[in-house]
Amino acid sequence: MAAFEYFKQHVAKASALLELSDDVQSKLMTPNRVLRAELTIPLEAGGTQTFPAYRVQFNNARGPYKGGIRFHPEADEDEVSALAAMMAIKCAVVGIPLGGAKGGVAVDPKKLSQKDLHLLAREYVKAFSDYIGPDQDIPAPDVYTNAEIMGVMLDEYERITGKSQPAMITGKPISLGGSLGRGTATADGSIEVLKALLEDRHLEADVLTAAIQGAGNAGGQAAHLLYSMGMSVVSIADSKGTLSSSEGLDIEKVLAFKEAGNHIPDAGSHMEGATIGASEDVLSAAADVLVPAALEEQITKENAESVQAGIILEVANGPITPEADASLCARGVVVIPDVLANAGGVTVSYFEWVQNRSGYYWSADIVREGMQTTMRKAYHAVASIAAERGVSLREASYALALERITEAMRGRGEI
Repeated sequence: MAAFEYFKQHVAKASALLELSDDVQSKLMTPNRVLRAELTIPLEAGGTQTFPAYRVQFNNARGPYKGGIRFHPEADEDEVSALAAMMAIKCAVVGIPLGGAKGGVAVDPKKLSQKDLHLLAREYVKAFSDYIGPDQDIPAPDVYTNAEIMGVMLDEYERITGKSQPAMITGKPISLGGSLGRGTATADGSIEVLKALLEDRHLEADVLTAAIQGAGNAGGQAAHLLYSMGMSVVSIADSKGTLSSSEGLDIEKVLAFKEAGNHIPDAGSHMEGATIGASEDVLSAAADVLVPAALEEQITKENAESVQAGIILEVANGPITPEADASLCARGVVVIPDVLANAGGVTVSYFEWVQNRSGYYWSADIVREGMQTTMRKAYHAVASIAAERGVSLREASYALALERITEAMRGRGEI
């Protein structure tokens, strides 16, 4: 099923909970604007190449559009629309005054030089410059884009507009107005939500075990934080395989091995008692907490029954399909949904935007404290709705977000 269809299913469920009319539901499922372009650049290796590009502006009832730009060969209108929609939900769940957008270029960045990528970034800004900006739509990094690319995009936008506008984009280098704490904010925020849930349920981290799918920026940081909390990380995977130990892995050693350019399973030869399995084995690991922090659609109706964890923390976007979600829920598995769990990234992006607009920059401690407070407040609001209505945290998250969005839309006379 297409990603956008998943979003519509979640909205339909929450709309029924809120008793929203069909007309309002339709508006909530329809992007405000879909922008398309064909970006042609001269290649450093010779010749030219053209790449399809998108910017989907989903909903701005609560503030300027906000969302990343990904460079990925499979980026298409459906995927970008779904991610834009989820951004609107995320911002509303955590209560920050921004809407939802997303951008994408259908390109394999591994096949382009750094110069090519910089040219592509500039062409993207040229194509959509009339529709982005500090008060209109604020982009950010996403898959295969980074602070460096954001810096190039900022430079191009300021060249076009003829003035300094650091607030037009977030996830920038610190030297260009980026925020401290942005690099690890997604994982930091997700673990803060997990801590709040464990406290709610009177569970101590040091008696629990965890399995983590993904050892990149988000997965690696999540693993590090869980280990620091005293949780035993018994399984971790990257695209090449899963490394496991029922006694718990020395996760700092594993991550150091990964950061040195190796693959996770290769660390097994350096760890007594560790076993190596296929990448997907991590999903069925005997662990209390499962953290999917890699790709979408990893837990499906075909493998949901093999999941042993009682708590799933969705650090990745869309790692569980709706069918699998229903199956897990029926078994009593608690899923902390992506629209809540991974909203730490956009929360700190919002802080960056605020700092850029005010010209006053915060310490790392202030950023961290603000993010922690925001994420905990969001969790408690969602958990309260889930308890009152007898629904999952996902349904409660969407209900909270849609309630806030529709309230803003009514205030603006849009519904």
